[in-house]
Amino acid sequence: MTKISETYIENRHRVQPNHANNYGSVHGGNVMKWMDEVGAMSAMRAADNPCVTANVDQLSFEAGVPTGDTVVIEAYVFETGQTSLQVRLKAFQEDPETGEREPTTESYFVFVAVDEDGRPTAVPEVTANSERCQRLREAALEGRD
Repeated sequence: MTKISETYIENRHRVQPNHANNYGSVHGGNVMKWMDEVGAMSAMRAADNPCVTANVDQLSFEAGVPTGDTVVIEAYVFETGQTSLQVRLKAFQEDPETGEREPTTESYFVFVAVDEDGRPTAVPEVTANSERCQRLREAALEGRD
């Protein structure tokens, strides 16, 4: 079994001009790509196998991130099925000088663990056996509602 907190990953991407749309903020497709990559890494930690994206749910863009600022992405697995892993993802705008953050995007991705032949394979259950793990799971379930 894997603890939910062991699947927690936080990653940063500095928004460069080639990441921006016509309005000088990060293109939503880049944010989605970065979320998919970080989410897959989180899922692989829990599955101990490669994971592929199966579903993206509730991807909502609440605010943009201007060129020069940083996109911070948080991901963690909060539930598993037989071969699937549910990952909560949140993106934030972060000022690179002060570290101040504002939430911008939230979503839930489902990944499927695959074996060396690309076929779905069983995943272990994730546990919430600490206060931090319980808080993460509760936040994910509350956000999903």
